[in-house]
Amino acid sequence: MADPRGFLKVTRAKTVDRTAHERIGDYREITIEPTPDELRAQASRCMDCGIPFCHHGCPLGNVIPEFNDLVWRGRFEDAARVLASTNNFPEFTGRVCPAPCEASCVLSLEEAPVTIKDVERTIAHSVFAGALDPVPSAFRTGKRVAIVGSGPAGLAAAQQLARQGHDVVVFEKADRIGGLLRYGIPDFKMEKDIIDRRLLQMEAEGVRFRPGVDVGTAIGKEELLASFDAIVLCIGARAPRDLPVPGRELGGVHFAMEYLEQQNRRVAGDAVPAESSIVAQGKHVIVIGGGDTGSDCVGTANRQRAASVTQLELMPKPPLVRMPDNPWPAWPLILRTSSSQEEPSAAGKACEREFAIMTKGFLPDASGTHVAKLAAVRVELAGGAIREVPGSEQELPCDLAFLAMGFVGPQKSGIVDELGLALDARGNIVTDRSGATSVPRVFAAGDASRGQSLVVWAIADGRRVAAGVHASLGSVLRAVG
Repeated sequence: MADPRGFLKVTRAKTVDRTAHERIGDYREITIEPTPDELRAQASRCMDCGIPFCHHGCPLGNVIPEFNDLVWRGRFEDAARVLASTNNFPEFTGRVCPAPCEASCVLSLEEAPVTIKDVERTIAHSVFAGALDPVPSAFRTGKRVAIVGSGPAGLAAAQQLARQGHDVVVFEKADRIGGLLRYGIPDFKMEKDIIDRRLLQMEAEGVRFRPGVDVGTAIGKEELLASFDAIVLCIGARAPRDLPVPGRELGGVHFAMEYLEQQNRRVAGDAVPAESSIVAQGKHVIVIGGGDTGSDCVGTANRQRAASVTQLELMPKPPLVRMPDNPWPAWPLILRTSSSQEEPSAAGKACEREFAIMTKGFLPDASGTHVAKLAAVRVELAGGAIREVPGSEQELPCDLAFLAMGFVGPQKSGIVDELGLALDARGNIVTDRSGATSVPRVFAAGDASRGQSLVVWAIADGRRVAAGVHASLGSVLRAVG
């Protein structure tokens, strides 16, 4: 184990971010990498518990005490091998995962868990900084697998299956590979060369990528089933939750992903047509939704020098500490402030956050075509139901509004409809434990089957379903033999 008294001698210390005033001037990642000695000190705090609850918290089952011990001993290459044994993409999770492992750390009982996410990120940063060595299969099965969608679930499934000797083709309807990793997560949280390095490794392992192909349109059901022995749908939960209120049709009211994708494309060097360009500079911005996507809109608007940024959340303000009905090691339902919410707008003020407030409608400007104000009302929970507070109506200046209220499942048009897949009550694709759907040889993984979730869950799902596909293809090979 790491230092048996490390957690007594060393205080928890998270990695440091660049100052807010510096980082809003660019789209580079905000975190300053710690020195090896700083990281070793933090890894030394791991207690190597007899029953490591951090394993329970991590959807991937990362063997956390083992890589903490190796980092403490300065054996970063060995730590990377341990980490890679359970996690295909620690360079992703080390940046964008909310770290449920830390919430389950025994030291979290004292509100000072081991900085597991920082350790993971720095292992990936130090060992995977250059070209990644491919791990090709020593044999080929002759079986062909189509992966539809190139987000974290699709990439994880593709890599696992290629390393098991199958011929894997990844289809992506966007012009670049990466799904929401590419176009949903801002560069200030994860720069995209991180994805590109991993794609080069996967290509060397035999994965073929076909961007710009909309499966269900460019390639239909019959061609797909005839060309591949198995199909894995990793199409995400891309159908956004809308807000059907008066004025929704006004100019300036957008889904969050429209905004985030545009800015990611600008950073990548793409030209965004002026007629469809969404820019927050000099505008009063309101973000509706208090989650990660909303926070990403806040950070992007800050960098575009919005006049002001306000974030609205329907639910009440969370408590600052765990409540008795939310005990460890469950995920703590407490108030969190993201780095984006701390950053200043053009007026020098941090994002204003309003809780327990409901949007009633959008009011037009003098032209009648563009939003100028947002009408809202305070709400409270009464008997489990949301009730408007009489006399609390208000209007907020609003030149741009971004709807970041989550997603309601995979988009139903296209391959989902064409295949006639069974859906659950939430609109997600129904699968069994192996990932198999109601249609033979068709599997589903990630948000498409489990609903909107985290990158770490998507990777875990991709690995799990890849194992189901491999077992299915193996049974076919045995039957033929």
